[in-house]
Amino acid sequence: MSENNHITLNVEGMTCANCALGIKKQLEKKGMENVNVNFSTGEASYTNSAKLSLEEIKASINGLGYKVIDKVKDEDGKLSPIEKKFYFSLIFTIPLFLHMFFSHDFILNNVWVQLSLCIPVFVVGLLHFGKSAFGSLKSGVPNMDVLIVIGITSAFGYSLYGTMVYLGLPEAHDYLFYETAATITTLVLLGNVLEHRSVKQTTTAIKELNQLQKTEAKRVLPNGDVELVDYTDIKENDILQFNSGDKIAVDGEVIWGDAIVNEAMISGESAPVTKGITNKVVGGTIVEDGSIKMKAEKVGNETVLSKIIEMVKNAQQDQPAIQKLGDKVSAIFVPIVIGISTLTFVLTYFVFDFALQQAMMQSIAVLVISCPCAMGLATPTAVMVGIGRAAKKGILIKGGSTLEQFAIGKNIVFDKTGTLTTGKFIIKSTKLYALVEEQELKNLLFSLEQHSSHPIAKSIVEYLKSDATNVDLIDVKELKGKGLEAKDAHGNHYQLGSYRLAENLTANQTHSIYLIKNKELIAGVDIEDELKDNVAETIALLNQQGLNTVMLSGDRDGKCQELAQTIGIKTVYSQRLPEEKLLKIDELQKSGPTIMVGDGINDAPALAKSSVGISLSNATQVAVQTAQIVLLNDKDLSQVYESYLISKHTLKTIKQNLFWAFFYNVVAIPIAAFGFLNPMVAALAMAFSDVIVIGNSIRLKSKKLS
Repeated sequence: MSENNHITLNVEGMTCANCALGIKKQLEKKGMENVNVNFSTGEASYTNSAKLSLEEIKASINGLGYKVIDKVKDEDGKLSPIEKKFYFSLIFTIPLFLHMFFSHDFILNNVWVQLSLCIPVFVVGLLHFGKSAFGSLKSGVPNMDVLIVIGITSAFGYSLYGTMVYLGLPEAHDYLFYETAATITTLVLLGNVLEHRSVKQTTTAIKELNQLQKTEAKRVLPNGDVELVDYTDIKENDILQFNSGDKIAVDGEVIWGDAIVNEAMISGESAPVTKGITNKVVGGTIVEDGSIKMKAEKVGNETVLSKIIEMVKNAQQDQPAIQKLGDKVSAIFVPIVIGISTLTFVLTYFVFDFALQQAMMQSIAVLVISCPCAMGLATPTAVMVGIGRAAKKGILIKGGSTLEQFAIGKNIVFDKTGTLTTGKFIIKSTKLYALVEEQELKNLLFSLEQHSSHPIAKSIVEYLKSDATNVDLIDVKELKGKGLEAKDAHGNHYQLGSYRLAENLTANQTHSIYLIKNKELIAGVDIEDELKDNVAETIALLNQQGLNTVMLSGDRDGKCQELAQTIGIKTVYSQRLPEEKLLKIDELQKSGPTIMVGDGINDAPALAKSSVGISLSNATQVAVQTAQIVLLNDKDLSQVYESYLISKHTLKTIKQNLFWAFFYNVVAIPIAAFGFLNPMVAALAMAFSDVIVIGNSIRLKSKKLS
């Protein structure tokens, strides 16, 4: 791997968004660019523009108290390290906490028993939170663990002081807050466990996509034998066999047989498709019925599914602009809270003459109740769920900023051919000028057009193949720039093509195709582009959302206006060259964020120029570089509306999360400062504040979008 490549490392030990912020700042200090650190996925990615060795980068991260590992461990069915620490602490904390419910002479109220029960929990807390706290201070971005360490150390240190000074005396009990140090540690660990489990749910999309890859395949050997191989061992040009119920392992081309394949997990298209010889198949799809042999063409990281997974992972690291607010507050939050805690102690003890114990408990409660994590989690968890939900629907969104831009969009611009229409042509109507039956006309059109390579001719053949029979034709010739001519077995002479063939026979120039028999016009055929599925419904829904729907096309004005009227598009700009499309997008951007929907080929400049470019692509063209959103099901336009709804609700969820995080801290800190919260209750409230934010994000996975 080149040192200038974008590199991704797995980092162990990140417990909150501030941890990720600290690592990001450290890597940027080292000269790294395009740095993204995601504590929930445990990944740090960067571009090594400073050309430092990988070992130097690892050492700088490890020096902060984290650990760069080779691979994220699969914890399915196993207790994670944080869960082990929580259960260990819980064993000692429960009896220590229960001492308050017994008389002074009960064994749990013995000072040495309390100290013995507290020490294991305090050591676990100090090692776990202290390592992260020290690393965050080194990076210049103090995290929540700094507050926890100060809180539990204060409670433990004060209790230890009382134990030593008033050894064996009744006064010692006035200084004992061992249960406070232990309970805070255990409850914060509980919060970490709940957060860890909740965050795992926000990343299920990547996990589910990864599961699609994990399969085995039957490889056909040159001698005809069949062997079972793992998908990781499949090589390019291997011949593979798949039967009913099998999951296709890699991308390739069918060379034998036919089958009905369910591609819903890749494209979001629910209807299965028929695959035969020369058809392409995609890894991760399922053979519902039939049997095929295929030649592997793309394996490993080159498969469509691998690229989808990579795009989703990269997208989840991208930060929308709204996250900057949370990051800025999180970065200065800890010093502010330490200041408030110190001020609380000074005022309660020195000014209002409260008891030392009360002053300490109030200042510790301030430290423990504060939760910068909730602000740090507000955006990335919602982005992960939103992008994951879209990916499962066959919609690839290339980042959180794309979600935000789409959600606040004002104009949505559609190309015509290949976007609103399939690019295939169907017969709209026919006009018979002579004694010829409708079926005879279909048979002649079907037979003549088979001899042309023109896209319109191919579309007509495809359109008529189930409703026409072949006519034997001889002496078939192409008339350059005009059409075709041929004879049948009875000596009849036919010509089929544009108006140039019929200009001496009729003044009617409105037909798309003219059919002439023995120099007599017998029929005119009108064709039109076939609309994609759910076009009119999608446009109507986008209009209802208040978006300005626009058609921007190079086609003739009459055709564009007619189509716009049919499907409900508000504004039409026709007969525009690619450079003119760019100018129009630029003009529309001045009125508000503009989304461009195109086929990703001739619309590439306009897609790049718009706030959000949406490319309708089939699965084999997934890596469309100019678009921020790729729709894998290019037959159904409803995915555009679904993308909009997911974007809109993701942004709404982020705003709700940030409101809760700010509101929680604004309300909770003064309550703790005024002495209305015991530090243990504060720890419990802090633990659940993160879970509420994450829970709201997880709700986005299944909530009804409208």
